[in-house]
Amino acid sequence: MSTPRYLKVTSKNVLLPSGDPQPATITIDRSSGKIVSIDLHYLAENAGKHHPNAQVLDVGEKHVLPGLVDTHVHLNEPGRTDWEGFWTGTRAAVSGGVTTVVDMPLNSIPPTTTVENLEVKRKSARGQCWSDVAFWGGAIPGNQKDLKPLITCGVKGFKCFMIESGVEEFPYVSEHDLRDHMKEIEHEPTVLLFHAELENSSGPPGPHPSADPTLYETFLASRPEDLEVNAKTYPSLRCHIVHLSASPALGAIRAARGKGLKLTVETCFHYLCLSANEIPDGHPEFKCCPPVRNESNRDQLWKALLDGDIDCVVSDHSPCVIELKKVEEGDIMTAWGGINSLGLGLSLLWTEGRKPERGATLGQIVHWMSKRTAEHAGLDAVKGSLAVGLDGDFVIWDAEAEFKGRIDFLQPQVSKEQFHFKNKLSAYEGLVLRGVVQQTFLRGNMVYDRSQNGFDGLDPIGKLL
Repeated sequence: MSTPRYLKVTSKNVLLPSGDPQPATITIDRSSGKIVSIDLHYLAENAGKHHPNAQVLDVGEKHVLPGLVDTHVHLNEPGRTDWEGFWTGTRAAVSGGVTTVVDMPLNSIPPTTTVENLEVKRKSARGQCWSDVAFWGGAIPGNQKDLKPLITCGVKGFKCFMIESGVEEFPYVSEHDLRDHMKEIEHEPTVLLFHAELENSSGPPGPHPSADPTLYETFLASRPEDLEVNAKTYPSLRCHIVHLSASPALGAIRAARGKGLKLTVETCFHYLCLSANEIPDGHPEFKCCPPVRNESNRDQLWKALLDGDIDCVVSDHSPCVIELKKVEEGDIMTAWGGINSLGLGLSLLWTEGRKPERGATLGQIVHWMSKRTAEHAGLDAVKGSLAVGLDGDFVIWDAEAEFKGRIDFLQPQVSKEQFHFKNKLSAYEGLVLRGVVQQTFLRGNMVYDRSQNGFDGLDPIGKLL
């Protein structure tokens, strides 16, 4: 039996661009993958009998959300596929309602710094993607002339570091390099992303060499907030601050915008959902760069997000092999810096954001994770909202369900069995999270079904954007 051309998904709680869940029915033409109509009513029971040319999906009280867009993901393929890969990374994405990821130019080998390297990455990705995948390029010393050709080939912008990146094939740029890169692309429809830390030899000293490397406070002292504050003074074309963690930088951001400078800012789930006050010593799974800071800092980040000073929220899923996290040694100082979270973000932000002291609505949370991220990556003409003419990417979401492990269904907490990323280590293991993705659809076709072990009987249909 052939699949009907049209899919009608109907719910009493559809999150449309107006921002509040409401009854609606969305019709998607599977031949184009586009949303062709939205009717502001919930179809009556047995409505499928009256639509013989369409499949009707009635989800009742469950929410229908736009597919999320995560613009900060390290998929690491080719070159470091034991860290992550397109197959496992995009499966993790759709399990959490993310239908589009934008892959960072590192830590793959080669990095995405030339057209030739981009094609190597695209070749590796073909046939493996459960979500759609777009790509950021990299700005490194000496590749200024590669930037425009990369734009022509579809990269969405360029990431650079002004501090050591952690991998030798992606060196940091000097201020002189950065000016040359900005001059090269200042009139192009693109964006320059930079890691929000800058070395400052005259700043406060880091930890003493004899400091205990298993103490989280030792690591925190090695990445002072000043490093982030000093990195905010280089906008010409649109510039974007990745993974902002230090709230003192917000004053410089507001001042730059007040001068009319084009500057956007992201933060991450871990900076909004974790606090240095609660991180145990000897647990490198909590290490990331920049680091998770204290509770007061977290409160300020939430306020900035609600006030609009921070534009969007992303995962910065930056995995590695378990050995590099130095879990057995508990050595935070030498462990790889990155928190695995792909597939958990919506539940994390909903669990934290719905607390009375935060006061975030589901509409705001999804806006930060879909519409604003799609705009950031220049994908908002096709992604990020449930609107006629856009791709029919959507998520069936149970806002009240809790994460339950597959082994012990009486234990409502995050467990390794729920991780679809390759290396099953995360700072969030053991947390109780509310809100569960039940199904994920890409262009009207199911790519994840929690009730069927996630992926039974399904195929990867993701495109390279």
